[in-house]
Amino acid sequence: MPRLVLMSVLLLLTLNVWADDSLSAANLARIRDAAMASDYAYKELSILTDQIGPRLAGSAPAEAAVRQTAMALEQLGLNVGFVAVTVPHWVRGQAQATLVDYPRRPSGVQQRLVIAALGNSPATPENGITATVLVVHNFDELQSQAARVKGRIVVFDVPFDQHLADNGYADTAYQQVAQYRFNGPAQAARLGAVAALVSSAGGDDHQPHTGMTVWPSGDRRIPAGALAAADAALIDRLARQGRVRLHLIMTSRTLPDVQSHNVVADLRGSSAPDQVVIVSGHLDSWDLGTGAQDDAVGVAAAMGVAAVFKQLGLHPQRTLRVVAWMNEENGLSGAQAYARDLAASIPNHVAAIESDNGSGRPFGIAADILPQDAYSLSPVFAALRPLGISVFSLLHRSPGADIAPLVAGGVPGFAPLVDTRHYFDVHHNANDTLDRVDPDNLRRQVAVMAVLSWWLANADPFSRLPTRVFEPGGD
Repeated sequence: MPRLVLMSVLLLLTLNVWADDSLSAANLARIRDAAMASDYAYKELSILTDQIGPRLAGSAPAEAAVRQTAMALEQLGLNVGFVAVTVPHWVRGQAQATLVDYPRRPSGVQQRLVIAALGNSPATPENGITATVLVVHNFDELQSQAARVKGRIVVFDVPFDQHLADNGYADTAYQQVAQYRFNGPAQAARLGAVAALVSSAGGDDHQPHTGMTVWPSGDRRIPAGALAAADAALIDRLARQGRVRLHLIMTSRTLPDVQSHNVVADLRGSSAPDQVVIVSGHLDSWDLGTGAQDDAVGVAAAMGVAAVFKQLGLHPQRTLRVVAWMNEENGLSGAQAYARDLAASIPNHVAAIESDNGSGRPFGIAADILPQDAYSLSPVFAALRPLGISVFSLLHRSPGADIAPLVAGGVPGFAPLVDTRHYFDVHHNANDTLDRVDPDNLRRQVAVMAVLSWWLANADPFSRLPTRVFEPGGD
């Protein structure tokens, strides 16, 4: 669990007096106010969502998003380049699940369920699979029922804990459920299951979600999907009364990998151009909605930072680098390609910011930095006080998935700390659309990232972190 440090702004007012006018309270306030007056980020967000739509890695819309983002950043006057990324090309197809037999079923009655295929799921045979369901509620129960798994459709009925989310632990609630999406199908396959379904990891009980499921090398792959939580609970209730049989059809398929790109755009530093501060979000999304919260808002906010600096005619001492990462959702190959191809320059990366927690109202900053460096952010919090930004969360892990390879290499990492109580109502499901984004919250997020990135690009650098082992994954 991250250690939360509530930083009363009254205690932050014991600040150093900066001789550099670029770091003055007045200049930081000017950056904040310009961000709050700008609709640039929202306009770019609307293009990514309404005009381009879902941006699954490997798809035509994902490539359209690469071109659009690069063009927009060029129009801002940034030096735009690309980092080539090999990405998986999984195609969703159709998914249908029907309860065909269960205790006291009226003659001629079947029940259609609400389902979505999980990323990297294979297809069923053309005519589908009909099999008896085995419901389990955790991995221990799966193992205890191992003798009954063969030939069954395993259903992991693990509900999302909205109480945790409502009290500030939405990520914990998500991880408690999402582990069954990540690892459940492979574990069921090893025991002989013919398919695996999971209860959706989110706060909307009636929407199926999607996301990556993991198949370790050499493992047998089986059709895998996510049920609306209400339908997973229905199956559980029926299975407690007797045998339940389910018919499943999926047409998803995996095509050969394709090449895509991270978009990398630099606002060149004035006096230390070889030193880099990254501000970023990931460009790809899952494909049930249009990927507004996850993570077009992050890309648009990062672009909005550059737009504010250009509008104000500001030239940071270090290079500000806007990165639109590709394939965060299905393997982090964009993050890994950047760290690999730019490995020689990582010692010159001073800091990395990523926004990937939606567009809830910001109330602070999360950071993986050395504890003794925390109070260096005091002027940033002082500037953001009028927006209600006062909470600092000191992490012991990367605050963003795409910047994790950089953080593992010693680069201090940062993220806006936003209200995520209802983020998982839309995360990876059909609700993730532009209308769920509050434009004022997005402006506030741009303001947080702009003030923070300006500080990082001009103030004394933070201490390097101890190097760690990077473990790739997905969301």
